[in-house]
Amino acid sequence: MSSADHFDCWRTVVEHVEFYDPRDSVTIYERKLPHWSQAGTLCFITFRTFDSLPVSVIKRFHADRRNWLRLHGVNPDAQDCKERLAQLDKRLREEFWRTFSERWNLELDACQGECHLRRPEFSKIVADSLHHFENDRYLLTDYVVMPNHVHLLAAFPTDEAMLLQCESWKHFTATQINRLLGRKGRFWQQDGFDHLVRSLEEFEYYRGYILNNPSRAGLQTTDYRHYSAQ
Repeated sequence: MSSADHFDCWRTVVEHVEFYDPRDSVTIYERKLPHWSQAGTLCFITFRTFDSLPVSVIKRFHADRRNWLRLHGVNPDAQDCKERLAQLDKRLREEFWRTFSERWNLELDACQGECHLRRPEFSKIVADSLHHFENDRYLLTDYVVMPNHVHLLAAFPTDEAMLLQCESWKHFTATQINRLLGRKGRFWQQDGFDHLVRSLEEFEYYRGYILNNPSRAGLQTTDYRHYSAQ
């Protein structure tokens, strides 16, 4: 599919959601974590503040995940790691999800760190930034700004657009928030998490996850910002 065709589909993703197609081309960007991108495909993205998780928690999490993958015949350093994981028995895939994705999100929902995004003036900076180029550079369906992290669902017209836009969001919001805090330095963690949405069921799951994230974390209505296009 050409970039122009992807762009046309991408602009109407709320009505005609595009999901990950294993037959189409995928671009893999290597950072601290591998990032998969496919033009026009809806993506679930998480980025978090620099102090949201203690170093000891992160090291233990990544070590446990690598050990689990090796134990089940998946090389965590291979480019096809996600594909190999997807080929495992459904029971094992669900075990992996429960063990690691839920564990990671529970750690974030503990609201560790300074949690500057709990302040409405700071969460508004993030929300306004997410909307600024909406329907121009990307299409946005849902997001929640939590005290120390952000979840969002968005689609981008080209393979490289996702990472470029995430870097733009983080750079702009960090500059604005640090200025109001009267400080300099890192605000966001360099790498985030992203997942190409594979089905309507996954889409609905992530929308529900975003919607219910604040209540699961026990937040008050002033502690977060939520948006949904529908």
